Amino acid sequence: MSDQIRRRLKARIERAIGAYRVVIVGGPRQVGKTTLAKELLGTRGTFRQLDRDETLAAALVDPLGFVTAGDPPRGIDEVQLAGDALIRAIKLQVDSDNTPGQYLLTGSADFLSVPGLSESLAGRAVFFDLWPFSQGELREEPDAFLDRVFQEPESLREGPRSELRREDYLDAICTGGFPEAVRMHADDRGPWFDSLVRTVTQRDIADLTGAKRAGELPRLLRLLAARTANELVTSQLHADTGLARDTVDAYSGFLRMTYLVHELPAWSRNFTNRAKKRPKSYLTDTGLASHLLGADATGLLRPEDKRRGPLGETFAVNELRKQVGWSRTRMDLHHFRDRDGSEIDIIAEAPDGRVVAIEVKTALTVTGKDFTHLKKLRDALGDDFIHGVVLSFTDTPLPFGDRLTSLPMSYLWKAD
Repeated sequence: MSDQIRRRLKARIERAIGAYRVVIVGGPRQVGKTTLAKELLGTRGTFRQLDRDETLAAALVDPLGFVTAGDPPRGIDEVQLAGDALIRAIKLQVDSDNTPGQYLLTGSADFLSVPGLSESLAGRAVFFDLWPFSQGELREEPDAFLDRVFQEPESLREGPRSELRREDYLDAICTGGFPEAVRMHADDRGPWFDSLVRTVTQRDIADLTGAKRAGELPRLLRLLAARTANELVTSQLHADTGLARDTVDAYSGFLRMTYLVHELPAWSRNFTNRAKKRPKSYLTDTGLASHLLGADATGLLRPEDKRRGPLGETFAVNELRKQVGWSRTRMDLHHFRDRDGSEIDIIAEAPDGRVVAIEVKTALTVTGKDFTHLKKLRDALGDDFIHGVVLSFTDTPLPFGDRLTSLPMSYLWKAD
C-alpha cells in the first residue's frame, strides 16, 4: 500500500536537488525515507545505505573516497551512522564544487542535534522532515488547509458536510500514519510499535549518544505519551521516573532527535516572552501514542475517557506540522497561553505577523463558549488576526461571528 501512496514532499525535494548542493531528508525510522530517496534518484546517480555493515565500514575507513565515489546525485541513507568524519568529507567536496544536486542524504536522527556532529553544512544544504503519512496522502485528498485558511478563510464556511463519523476519526487516530502500521490489522500493530520503540531507544539512541541508562527511554516515552498535548514540565517527569532533571532533559532531547517526539514553542508578540515560556510536547504519531497508552477506538468512544482530547489535539497538530512542509504559505506553528490562563491550541504565524488561531475539540457539537479565547485574541490583534477556527468531530461548517468558524476536522485534509 505505502509504495503506491504519493508523498507530497516529493516534488519540493526534487526541485531542491536541482538548486542545492546537498539535500537532507530527516524523519522517524520506518517512515519511508529510503523508499522516497530511491524514487527521487531513479536510475541516475548512486545510492548507498549505511545500515549495511560493509557499506558503513567503507565509509568509516575512507570518508573522502566514499563521498566522491560514483556519479551524482550521490544518495547516502542513514548518514548519521558514519559520524562527523563523513559530514566533513562532504563539506570538503561541495566546497570545491558548487554544482547543485551533488548529495541526497537521509537520516533517522535530526542532523542538527546529533551529539558529535560538529559540521552543520550551513549555507550548503537544505533540510526536509518526512513524517508519517498525512491523512491527505492516505485518502488522496488535497491537504491544503493551511494555504486555504490564510488565503480564503471565509470560503471554508461554504464547504460540504463531512461524511466522517466520530468512530472514523478515532480509528484514524489509533492507526496513525506509519506505512507498516497503516497496512496492518489493528490487532497486529502492537508488536510492530514495540519493535520500533525498542530499535530507536536501545540501538539508535544508545549508539549515537552513549546514553548510560537507555533502558529508561521506553518508560520516558510512555510518560510523554501520557502527557501529549501538554506543556513539558521536567520536574514532573523527574518525579515520575526518578531520573535526575539533567538526565530527563537530555533523554527527552534524544527522543526529539529521533523524531518520536516534537514540540510546539509558546507564542507571544514579545519574542523575549516566547523564550521564557514552556513548549508543548507531542508524540509524532497518534498510532504510536495510542499504543503506548493502551487506547483503541472503541475505548476512546466512552464519554469518560480522558485520553480522547489530548490524542485528538495531537492528531490535528501532527497533520498541520506535515502540511507546513509543503504549504505555499510560509509559517511557523506555536501554542498560546497568557498570564490569565487563556489557551489556544495552535497558532500559525506567517513571517509578516499574520495569524490563524486553531482550537481542537473532540466533541460532536460546538458552542459559542468554544470561541472565547479566539475572540479575545482576535480583538487584541486586529487586522493581523486572519481567522479563528474550532476543529471538531462535527459534520457541518458554521460561522460563529467575525472571522470565526467551526469546521469538521476532516477539513484539515479535504480543503483545497
